Amino acid sequence: MDSRNISVVTKVIVYAIMIAFTVLTVYPILWLVLQSFKTNQVYLTTNRLSLPATWHFANYPFVWTHGGFRTAFPNSLIYSVVTVSSVVLLSNMAGFAFAKLRFKITKLLYGLFIVGILLTLQSILIPLFLMVNAVGLYDTRIGVLIPYIGLGLPMGVYLCTDFAKSIHDELIESARIDRASYIQIFVRIILPMCAPVSVTLAIISFTGTWNEFIVMNLLTAGDRYKSIPAVVGRFSGALGSDYGKLYTSLTVALIPIVVFYLIFRNQITKGVAAGAVKG
Repeated sequence: MDSRNISVVTKVIVYAIMIAFTVLTVYPILWLVLQSFKTNQVYLTTNRLSLPATWHFANYPFVWTHGGFRTAFPNSLIYSVVTVSSVVLLSNMAGFAFAKLRFKITKLLYGLFIVGILLTLQSILIPLFLMVNAVGLYDTRIGVLIPYIGLGLPMGVYLCTDFAKSIHDELIESARIDRASYIQIFVRIILPMCAPVSVTLAIISFTGTWNEFIVMNLLTAGDRYKSIPAVVGRFSGALGSDYGKLYTSLTVALIPIVVFYLIFRNQITKGVAAGAVKG
């Protein structure tokens, strides 16, 4: 077999794998959306893989109005936007300091952040609840945001520090000779150059915050500050489930993540690729 035939066979195999992976990825999402247009009775009495015989659009306004999504959706947006912005900015600032500003305490502080990566969420739930309750932030939006940001910083600091180490010291030294302050160096040099790792960190932080469930239920009591994952389970319980509305709520929860990818897909691809090359 000549090299040309081998090349064709290789391409066929690669494209077949890519098509199979695409189908396995897209089909569950498509199935979820289709089930959201069925009533519970239709879902239970017909083939689960069939298309809706009658498209039932009433699930969406019902979920939005009576399912708590009217308040949960804005809450999720606030939590995600504030957490992503804070984690990306603070992680880059800390990464710049740990990588380029060397003091005696630098290694100790960096080590404390790294220890945070090793801690599991379950191991800190009780201390976290006691601390938030002690300072009077239980069932408040700020009481949720502070833990979200804190939980996202260890991995963010690790990624940004490792990336900042690859930036040449000569750039910073030249800026210092020109009498630039460290804040100016960070804003004008470090932050733009760390865009690839910032995009990667934003992806991790956004998806993690949007889908977070345990901390939200632990630190909030009423519906006022609940996020989408905390209200999705209302249509499923031990005594029965309304599958049509359950799948509708899951579809609504999925929409922002899909929109986020469609808007920033080019930046995501470039950021992940550049981050991989730097690493």
